[in-house]
Amino acid sequence: MFKVTPNPPDTDPASPYESDDSKKFHEAAERALNFYLNPAALKNTPRKPSTMYMIAPDVGDEALLVQTCENLASASVMASDIAALVEGTQRNTLLALQQVIMLAELAVNRMLDNFVPPK
Repeated sequence: MFKVTPNPPDTDPASPYESDDSKKFHEAAERALNFYLNPAALKNTPRKPSTMYMIAPDVGDEALLVQTCENLASASVMASDIAALVEGTQRNTLLALQQVIMLAELAVNRMLDNFVPPK
């Protein structure tokens, strides 16, 4: 008698969890699949921020606002300088970016104006 369906492929009896490398590979594959096929699963995963760059926990709010304001001012100048070097739609995009940075800088300046240091 002739079998209509093919035989299933031979599977490797090795567990995907035999070594540390295979565990890491399996976890990475699961994250990649969840990213594309099940984004809700990633939202339930706690976010672990990078510790490469950290702000000292004892830095005050006013110092953070001042630093943010200075960084935004620098970014605004850089965007403006680069916009002067290009033409057309790229120039318009850079000028729009510069305006968004400037609006953020204005908001931080207003926060600094209204900031009342704790006593």
